[in-house]
This record gives sequence, C-alpha cells and structure tokens, in this order.
Amino acid sequence: MAYAELHCISNFSFLRGASHPEELVERAVELGYAALALTDECSVAGVVRAHVAARAHPGFRLIIGSELRLRNGPHLVCLVASRVGYANLCRLITRGRRAAAKGDYLLETADLAGSMEGCLFLWIPAAEPDPREGQWLAAAFPGRAWLAVELPAAGSDRRRLDELLALADRLGLPAVAAGDVHMHRRSRRRLQDTMAAIRHGVRLDEAGYRLAPNGERCLRPLTILNRLFPARLLQESLELAARCRFSLDEIRYEYPEELVPAGSTPTGHLRGLTLAGLQRRWPAGVPGEVARLVERELSLIAELGYESYFLTVHDLVDFARSQGILCQGRGSAANSAVCYALGITEVDPSRMSLLFERFISRERNEPPDIDVDFEHERREEVIQYLYRRYGRQRAALTATVITYRPRSAVRDVGKALGIEADMIDRLARNLGWWDSGAPAPDRVRDAGCDPDQPTTRRWLALVTELVGFPRHLSQHTGGFVIARGLLEELVPIENATMPGRTVIQWDKDDLDELGLLKVDVLALGMLSAIRRALGEVSRFRGKPLALADVPAEDPAVYDMICRADTVGVFQIESRAQMAMLPRLRPRNFYDLVIEVAIVRPGPIQGQMVHPYLRRRAGLEEVSYPGEAVQQVLERTLGVPIFQEQVMQLAIVAAGFSPGEADQLRRAMAAWRRKGSLGPFEQRLVDGMRERGYDESFARQVFRQILGFGEYGFPESHAASFALLVYVSAWLKCHEPAAFCCALLNSQPMGFYAPAQLIRDAREHGVEVRPVDISVSDWESTLEVDANGQPALRIGLGQVGGLSGAAGRRAVALRSESPYQSVQDLALRAALSKRDLEALAAAGALAGLTGHRHRAGWRVSGIEKPLPLFPVPVATEGVPLLRVPEEGEELVADYRSLGFTLGRHPLALLRRRLDELGWLPLGELASTADAAEVRSGGLVITRQRPGSAAGVTFVTLEDESGQVNLIVWRQLAERQRRVLLGARLLGFHGRLQRQGQVLHVIASRLEDRSPWLGTLATASRDFR
Repeated sequence: MAYAELHCISNFSFLRGASHPEELVERAVELGYAALALTDECSVAGVVRAHVAARAHPGFRLIIGSELRLRNGPHLVCLVASRVGYANLCRLITRGRRAAAKGDYLLETADLAGSMEGCLFLWIPAAEPDPREGQWLAAAFPGRAWLAVELPAAGSDRRRLDELLALADRLGLPAVAAGDVHMHRRSRRRLQDTMAAIRHGVRLDEAGYRLAPNGERCLRPLTILNRLFPARLLQESLELAARCRFSLDEIRYEYPEELVPAGSTPTGHLRGLTLAGLQRRWPAGVPGEVARLVERELSLIAELGYESYFLTVHDLVDFARSQGILCQGRGSAANSAVCYALGITEVDPSRMSLLFERFISRERNEPPDIDVDFEHERREEVIQYLYRRYGRQRAALTATVITYRPRSAVRDVGKALGIEADMIDRLARNLGWWDSGAPAPDRVRDAGCDPDQPTTRRWLALVTELVGFPRHLSQHTGGFVIARGLLEELVPIENATMPGRTVIQWDKDDLDELGLLKVDVLALGMLSAIRRALGEVSRFRGKPLALADVPAEDPAVYDMICRADTVGVFQIESRAQMAMLPRLRPRNFYDLVIEVAIVRPGPIQGQMVHPYLRRRAGLEEVSYPGEAVQQVLERTLGVPIFQEQVMQLAIVAAGFSPGEADQLRRAMAAWRRKGSLGPFEQRLVDGMRERGYDESFARQVFRQILGFGEYGFPESHAASFALLVYVSAWLKCHEPAAFCCALLNSQPMGFYAPAQLIRDAREHGVEVRPVDISVSDWESTLEVDANGQPALRIGLGQVGGLSGAAGRRAVALRSESPYQSVQDLALRAALSKRDLEALAAAGALAGLTGHRHRAGWRVSGIEKPLPLFPVPVATEGVPLLRVPEEGEELVADYRSLGFTLGRHPLALLRRRLDELGWLPLGELASTADAAEVRSGGLVITRQRPGSAAGVTFVTLEDESGQVNLIVWRQLAERQRRVLLGARLLGFHGRLQRQGQVLHVIASRLEDRSPWLGTLATASRDFR
C-alpha cells in the first residue's frame, strides 16, 4: 500500500525538527511516498526549499500545511487544498504571529471560525484525548476534518490504535494515518534530542520526558507502515492528499497601482516623469543617443508591464530626496537611462558609455533589479514611509534565516551535554570568525580538551550536524515586498524584534525562486558621511555644495587614489584594495568601476586579476579568440571582470539562449550552496567547440564562471559604487577635515576605527582639537585654524559612557551662558554622576579644572541637590594634585575615546621594542625586497576573505606607519591563539615589494600584549 505523510515538521520549526526541508523531500521520494505535507509549526518558512526540491521529481506531490496549537482548543494540522486555502492559512498564521512577541504565536478557536475555506484539518489527539476537541472540529469543518492516528512505536501502539479508531467512529470523523515526523532518518535522533534540550534550556541528562522515547519520528519505510496501520488508514492518506492540489507555482505577484494619477495610465505616467527628468538633466537639449535609448527602454518596460515597479522605486527616492536623505540606486535596471532621468541614480549613462546593453530582458522576462542605498542613520524614515504608504497588510521586510555557526553550535551543544562552562568558552574563543565547521582536533587540544574522549567526540559530531541549521528568522537588511492586494495572502507576516517592523516568513532566495519581486531599501554608512561632509563644507565655505557639484575626473583625485592614499574612502580603503591601486592606477571613472569589481572573490577565484593587470601594463598582448568575444570583452582587455560579461560569453560563444544564460546566472549565484553548475560545463564546452573555439578556452571560461559563483560583481553595481568612490575620494583630497569629521559622526562604518581616521587626517595637515565640554558639540565639528582653514573639533559623542540625552542637553544649555565650573555644569545640565565621570575620564572637563586628576576630584565632590535645599556653593582651594603623566593620559584617552591626540602608544614603548629588534614599521618602506625583518605593532584589522585560500591579512600600526601582514593558513592554524588574541602582535617575516605595494609574509608570530598594560585597544575583524 502506498502512503502520503501528512504531518511532518522540518528544522524551520526551530529546535524541534532535525532535518532540512530538502532532506525530507528527497527521503520521501526515495521511500516511494506519494506525497509529503510540510507542516512546520505556525509557519511556512521552509516550504519554498521543499518546493524547489520537489520540482525535480515529477509525480511527487508536496502539500503545504502548518501545525497549530490552539490556546483554548485542539492540536491541529492544517493542510492547503487550493489557492484560496493557501491564502487563508497565510492569513491565519499572520494573525497568530502578529498577536504575540517575535518567535511565538497566539491562536484560539475563534480565529479559525468561518475563515478557513480551502483548508483541510487533522486533529492530533492528546495522550488522553478530549472528545470535545474532536466534536468542535467536526462541527466547525464538516467534510474537511480527520482524526490523525499516529503510532510512534511507544509500546502501546495497538491499544492506542483501537482507542483512536473507536473515538473516530463515535465522533463521525474519518481516521487517517500520520507520522508526526521530526527527521528524515533515525540517525538524526541524537541531534533531535540535543535540540530539545537546548530548546528547554536543560542538560540532556535532565531532559527526561521532554525527549522523544525513541527514533521513530522519522520517515519510515512503507513495509513498516503497512505492518503498523490498517490498509484503510493508509488509503485515506492518499485520498486526502489527492484533495490538496495547490502548488506554489500558482502564486502570481501584482504591482501596486495607486501611484498612477486618476485619468492616467502607468505607461503614460512613467513616460511623463521620464521626459520631465530628461529636461532637468539636459536643459540645453537631450542628446540624440540618450533619447533613442530612453525610447527603447520605455517600450520594453511597457511590453513587459514593469511600469509600476519603476514608479514605486521613483516614489521611494522622491520621498527621500524631499526629506534631504541622500540615496543612490544600483542594480542592472538602476543604471538605465530611465532611472537616471527619474533621479534613481546619479550615474550618467553617457559618462558610462552605456555600460550595460540589456537592463531587463524580453527573452528572459526577468523582473527588474534595483537596490536603493539610503543614509544608514535615516533609512528608518524611508521604511516607515513605506508602511504608511501601503499599510502593514501590503508591505513588509523579507526575512533572513539566521543559522548556527561553529561558535554558537559549540556553546549550545556544550551546554546541553553538560560540558564545563570554561571549557566551552575556551573552545569557542579559539574558533576564528572564518571557521565553517566543527573545530579541528588541534583546536580542541589548544582549548585543553582531549578530542578522542567519548564525550568530546559526541560534542564535535553534534556540532557538525547542527552547523547550518536555522536558529530563527531575522529581518533582511532592507528587502521590501510590496503587494497590490493583501501581502499576507502571499506569505505570512510576523513581528520583527525591532518595534514598528514586520517581516515575511521567506528570505531573499525564496523570493527569487518563486519570481516574486522585492525592492531593496538598504542602509549605507558612506551616504551618511557624504551628506554630512557636503554639509560641513557648505557651512564652512559659505556656499552650497551638493553631490552634483563635485567636479568630475579631477586629476588630483586620481593621483591620490594611485598612491593608495585612501583611508576612509568608500570601497577602496581595505588593504587588498590599497595593494591593487598602485598596480591598476585608475585614471578615469571606468577604471574605478573595474577597481571596485576586480578585488572580489569572483575575479580572484577565476584567475582574472593578474591577466588583466599584465595586459593593462603592456606586459601581455591583448588578444581575442573571435570577433564575437572581442565585442564582449574589449572594454576589459579580453578578461571577463563582470557577471554580465560571463552571461554574454555564454550567448555569443557557446550558443546559449538568453533564457539559458539566465539559468546560468542563477546557478552561478547558488552553486556553492546547491552544487548546480555541473550540467552547464559540458553544454558550454560543446557549444564553444561547435563555434570554432579551442577547448582550452572553453575550460578557462568555465573556471572563471566557478569563480563568479564565489561572488561575481555585476557591472551595474560597480558603476553605482564607483560614483561614491569618486565623491568620497574627492572630499578626502580637497576637504580632508570635513571628510574626517563626517566619518566620525557616521560611526560605526567602514574599515577603520576613529583612531586611524584621526591619525590619517592629521597626516593630511588637519588640526584636530580635543573634546571639551566648553566648546564641543555632540557631533564633531569644524572650527577655524590659525590659517583660516578648517580644524576638527572632537564631539562629545566620541566619549564612552556619556549618554546622548545628557550630552545634547549640556550643549544646548551652554548656548545660554558658558559653564563656570564642574558644579555649574552638573546642576544646570542635570548630569548624573556617571555622565560627569565619563566627561572627566575623557579629559573633556580639563578646560574647567586644568587636567584629568582635578576633574576627577571635582566630580567626586558633586552632590545631588535635595528637593528643599539647594546645594551650597562653596569656594574651595585648588587641590595639589599632580598633572597626569603621558602614559596615564594615553591610557585614559584610549579607555574613554578609543584614540589619543598625544603620541602613539608604541612611541612610549619604542626603547623596549628596539631591544627586541623590532624595526619601526615606517622604515620598512626603505628596506630591500625579500629582506628578513622583525617588527610588530597594534592590530587594527584582521581579514580572512573566502577567496584567499585560508590566508589572513593583518594590518599593524605603530607610531611611524602601518604594514599589511600576510599569514598563510599553516601558520594561522599553528599559532591561532596568538593570531586571534594578540593586541600587540610581533612578527618575523620576509618583506615583499611589487612597485609601490609592500607587505610582509609572516613566518612566526609573537604576542606582546602584556606590554600594553591596561591600554584598551581593539581591532576590526572582517570575513
């Protein structure tokens, strides 16, 4: 007898289900099941992944459903029979999730009454069934309710079967077989038990009846099911499954309509806005080539029915601009002439020589792609505008699935197994941010644990299984779904952790799989910094400076970029980018586009970087295997740099249709996760050979495609980013004080901490003035130096421990009259003892007291006024407290501010460092290539990109300069604790020089952090 499993949860029932949705589908097919219902608890978060897996098996039916525990009613499974039923289930899940805090739900019987057309129900009776629950279900859903008989081999299955069959007869409910499946195989039982212990917050040996009695909550072979269940119950599962005809393929997205004025059409309104925008862009007349391009784009947009999408994005950008919020669109469609006319992007298509050739495709019928970056501090205004504009019933953020990573898995599994807390902590801290699996045996030994001990082996095995499992749903960085009708009829909506936000239960990949459209409303710190910098320059210079006023193609800016003088500059401030800049030597805007894209995993893994650099330098001939290939690759010297070029190569050189090229693009984006690129290799090689290309060229192209699977950067995105690269570089070049000021006020962002930003500004001639309660605003500001140029005054916002409300209050009251003393400040601004201590520790009270020690003394004597008696003002003598020594000032600066305006910390240690033989880092520039060197410095960044084959890049700093240290995988594993934990890192290594680029290959590391004493330093670590 065949069978359809009707009650099955996946690991999207967080910490309950022990298998991925795809695993459940594949196992059900393997066992010969006719159908599988995925019924995660009050959720459909995993159904898209199951749907994609089921597509590969024609004839196998995936049923969508959900398990529901009603607060005042039965335990149910709801199964979707039709499109109407799916909409009703999504609405029900939304109601339950929105009625409770994030991660929970609340449903009662009244929520189901009269609103569940198109749904079928299974009653899951308790161990002691309450007949009233079955009676309610039978009355509420006549002809659509069943009693589920679940037999988990608990020792009393025969009695349980007889009892449930008798109960079903008594209530007039048909009985059906079901499995209460939690895992695809029995072998996951150990993990399932562990997750149960984690969920309940207890140790495994204390979990007791919270654990399943056996491993039978799995997909079981048909032979076993036929022995357990009467044939009629198995047959009933097939008949019930046959009534469930809905598929996610039936979902259709419809764009919102209300942006079109009455009496107009979407086509006419978009055309009117575009033509008006063209007149603004080119008041002297629109160039003929641009006009022709706009007409082609508008025709294609109308043909594919995408007008409402462009109108939606235009409305969003128009709102932001009306509020003075800086924004910039990017994406394949964002760099179209239409988007330039609409103001969605500032990338002039004529300046780009029309980089893209097809921004949306007639053949692929692919939705447009526009991401809009907004100032990171003001994006919430845009998000709330969307909610007001469309309502929470029609707009929500997409979800991000937060999964277990090694550190979190080590901690949670360790607690469940009862491992000692200090052992768990040591092992977790010994894992790098780059680790992707269970700790290797050496890491376990380093933590003081024996990897061969049985409990440790069990710990590591469970960690291996748990890594990659979903932990919870979080909100996407900005992907918004906006629907014409009720969004909750497409996908359930639930509360986010952040107040005022809601998210759908699907993530970005799920939306892509179903072809549903989203608008990315993203946050970008550099936009906040650019807006602030433009404002500071406008105020200081006395004339407005807007983004459009920044002069294009300034040679001085490119000279600075070629020197790799780019600390703080958008996208090109990392050590890898700084190493590339003197080699690529950008001299125009398109060079910046390439620079943004080339230091990415795709080009690096595809071995495209060095051929491009050699050809650019004239060291290698630029050649093409054919004219068609030349048309695609000519602008990048015969080397594919951009994702679009790879797609075009597949079309012109291998005969792919546009639709096949789109499948290739999607596969490129997913192949590391799904391993789906294999089928394309032979197709590509055969197609190129048929068109006269060498097989070696075809294999090379495929290797490059594999590289893009790591992270291929689209040309359209690179163009949008390159504009911000240029603007931020122009500001750094010509207005370094305003640029640094803006970066400080926009933290946290970027590659470098405030200490490095301030040091760089001072090296560019900017006078930086200390934080001072008598003159500093909350944000850092510009003042006039002795030469009439801008000086940078550090703001109170940089003071650690000072509350924003207190700091802003102190600034506002100071405008009425200057503060005369610490007591005057404390009383007038109503500052707490903690706020006063923070100001004293930062040296911000030195103007009122003379120095830190006196400030601390004054603060300690401040008394809080009583309700009836004011604090008496008494004149005290000046205490004979010594001035802090330089080292004390430095330590206090770093503890409170994270930087110092005094000497660099290592300047105070230079004598000891010289005794060690540490060369000042600044002297490495004059050291011979390949020389063996010994030096060290404060760790300011660590980076281990996925494309770097396990190489870790460490940036060190001392009083004389910085150096980029390269740590190969073997050394990193051998000295992992030093690499991850050292704040003052020494090295032995070999210097390597390539033109102006210099770095050191480390051969040995040493941790000298104890020499820093209590100095509080921290690095920024990146993947």
